[in-house]
Amino acid sequence: MYIHVTAECLDCGQRDPYTPKVIACSKCGSGWREARYDYQAISKTILEDIRNRPFDIWRFYELLPVQDHHPAISMGEGGTPLLRATSLGLMLGCPNLYIKDERQNPTNSFKDRQASITVTALKEAGITETVLASTGNVAISYSAYTSRAGIKLWAFLTSLVPAEKMREVAIYGTQVIKVTASYDQAKKVAVEFASQREHGTYLDRGVRSIPALEAMKTIAYEIAEQLTSAVGKPTPDESTDPENPPPWRTPDWYIQAVSGGMGPVGVLKGFEELKEMGIIDRIPAVACIQTEGCAPMVHAWKANLDEAEPVLSPRTNIATLATGDPGRTYTELRKRMLRNGGGTFESVTDEEAFRAIHVLAKMEGLSMEPASAVAFAGLVKMVRSGQIKPSDTIVVNLTGHTLPVEKMILGEGWARNLELPTQVAEDKPEEGLLSALSRISPERYPRIAIVDDHPDARRLVRRILQSQGEYTLFEAENGKEAVALAQKELPDLMVLDLMMPEMDGFAVIDALKANEATASISVVVVTAKELTSDEEARLKGRIDTLMQKGEFLSDELSDEVRSLTK
Repeated sequence: MYIHVTAECLDCGQRDPYTPKVIACSKCGSGWREARYDYQAISKTILEDIRNRPFDIWRFYELLPVQDHHPAISMGEGGTPLLRATSLGLMLGCPNLYIKDERQNPTNSFKDRQASITVTALKEAGITETVLASTGNVAISYSAYTSRAGIKLWAFLTSLVPAEKMREVAIYGTQVIKVTASYDQAKKVAVEFASQREHGTYLDRGVRSIPALEAMKTIAYEIAEQLTSAVGKPTPDESTDPENPPPWRTPDWYIQAVSGGMGPVGVLKGFEELKEMGIIDRIPAVACIQTEGCAPMVHAWKANLDEAEPVLSPRTNIATLATGDPGRTYTELRKRMLRNGGGTFESVTDEEAFRAIHVLAKMEGLSMEPASAVAFAGLVKMVRSGQIKPSDTIVVNLTGHTLPVEKMILGEGWARNLELPTQVAEDKPEEGLLSALSRISPERYPRIAIVDDHPDARRLVRRILQSQGEYTLFEAENGKEAVALAQKELPDLMVLDLMMPEMDGFAVIDALKANEATASISVVVVTAKELTSDEEARLKGRIDTLMQKGEFLSDELSDEVRSLTK
């Protein structure tokens, strides 16, 4: 029995002492219960108590349903970085964009939080066998932690799970059962199997498993603490109580890809607890993103329904998001969103997710699995629709790593072949190499001038072009430099900003067109300026393309440049 935590029934309000072996309310029999703590007592000392603790999932152990806050099975889970996405934010026109990098967990997934807390609770309760259904990442996480705890794991995996992930699950000693059916059907098989096992077998029940939900709320704790460290405490103007601002701040938006929905339910619970303890004073809006081929929550939200209609035949290549029937989880998630900071549900295509993988890797150096990419594709969609404002602070959960990489993500032509000729005896060894390298020499590539008075903007355009094609690049930081560069290097194309001091982009275009040698240089204008009708008329017929900063992705700019330099 855990003295510091009780299990409250969501249906009748009954509070029972918590133990992992009891899964239903003692009064009404409901399996929908949540952990509750003495928040008033904890709030008095918690910020001082955590000051000297390690930054990991056990930092807030008073608010976790376990007794041992230094468990032997821990592998350093939690405490993942909150990274500022400088290049992606600049490209989208959202400078306050952050990424919660959950890839840094032991098995490269945010599901390690769930496995760590749950398996610790099971071990403390003397449970020696557990059963779960999974689309991949949960089974990998539980396999790692149950192996450390000496608990047998039965994992029911849908046949859509990539073979590489199945092998990774099996290598830990997990008993893998491949179910040739949907994930929802695999869950039903797992439930039936667990019911037939001997007493003491634990069935992971997703959001209804108290340790699993409690693990997910630690993401909210960490985001609030890390964002405060990065930006500073809320000012009086930012607080709902100007005379008494809270010690920590929260983002305006939290964005996550969802399958069953437990992640955002747990994150919202975490923010609710921080607010109840007076550590924050507002809860962020939450955006839950699904893939179009399996989006029951999105359809229900758009139709203003309390319950989601199941998708019986998911049509997506992203198997980890193929939960067709979220059941009551959607209902509980919707309730939490509506009573707190609000939010939305959006869907994106598989192709948009795969595209986001490329963008994030090339712009931020971060690889991710397709399920994580769904969240970033949703971010782009929300920025373009105006739901997210340029001034908003946004945190996107990068839930997991890209291994194994699905073949369709990279496509064809991602590498160039360089064949060295067979060396003739009288040739010098260097000649064959130099001949081969000459075929990829920069002198053979289109010549592009990048003109912008902001170094970060020039760096972003350079990175976009370098990552998407082969070009010889030049830079100028003002209009005069741009004209001189054009006359000296005669580039094939100029990527030009309009808003520059002294000699602006309009004057640069005038100078280029007035000189016979530079008049034929193609011009792509990339600007944040809202053009007047007179300014639009001034550009008409004198530039090739006008692109608004924050309204294009990297491949859209590179595609335009490529079409103009063929």
